[in-house]
Amino acid sequence: MDIAFIGLGTMGQGIVRNLLRAGNTVTVWNRSARELPPELAAVKRAASIAEAINGKKLVMVCVTGPDAQQAIYDGDDGLVAHLGKDITVADVTSTRPELSVEIAKAVAAKGSVYLDTPVFGSKGEAWDGKLDFVCGGPKDAFDRLKPVLEPLAATIHYMGGSGSGASMKLVGNLLVAAQLESLGEALALATKAGLDGTAVMGVFDVADYSSLLIRNVGRASLARNFAPSFYLKHMLKDARLISDFARRMAVPVPVTVTIGELYQAAVNKGLGDLNASGLHKMQFELAGLKD
Repeated sequence: MDIAFIGLGTMGQGIVRNLLRAGNTVTVWNRSARELPPELAAVKRAASIAEAINGKKLVMVCVTGPDAQQAIYDGDDGLVAHLGKDITVADVTSTRPELSVEIAKAVAAKGSVYLDTPVFGSKGEAWDGKLDFVCGGPKDAFDRLKPVLEPLAATIHYMGGSGSGASMKLVGNLLVAAQLESLGEALALATKAGLDGTAVMGVFDVADYSSLLIRNVGRASLARNFAPSFYLKHMLKDARLISDFARRMAVPVPVTVTIGELYQAAVNKGLGDLNASGLHKMQFELAGLKD
């Protein structure tokens, strides 16, 4: 299949890799110049959005959030302005659900269809084709898209109409943010109490409160490894999106709001370009622990 792909950040590069491995032809465009790994050598680079999507029946988008989406969809040079009929736009971006609905309406007005298709997973899962997709939009369009997503995915879930994929992404990331924050507290407390990190993780491996996040991130944080797979600054963005979404739904989320403030404090300390677990670095410092 001949696919246009907009956005070549950490996640986008992994997704494009697996689109190519599945035998697709991929034309890419990114807002800024970016050096690509050798595995992406077969992509065609476009000089503009219009050039990238010209003649394509499938356009995929993966950018950092609502502001980036509006920058690429809106305006005379934007994606919507150059969109033809009978095109599917699949957007992996974590965003505001109501913005997904607005984009879907704008795309529909051009005679095409929009699917919000955000994912759970980070750099490693994107590169290995093990992402979990949560999708919203017309069911028939989802059914047509699903075979394209399969080489990229561990699982694919249809959530309902436009905006439901984006909603599910925020619901899931609420749990991610909460687990990361509580894991940092637990590791700081265990370390301050003199417990052996290997022994602690041995318990975390088998206890009923564990998760893949706790098992993997726990070991990395104990080793003070905060290399980015998903940037802390992007976790802050998602925490703000979750709080805003909950407020519009009239659902109190006081703990999530507090966690968002902790992420803001970590970004203010200059930790935004670390992994989201870089929050633990600040939590360890607050506990009086040294690197």
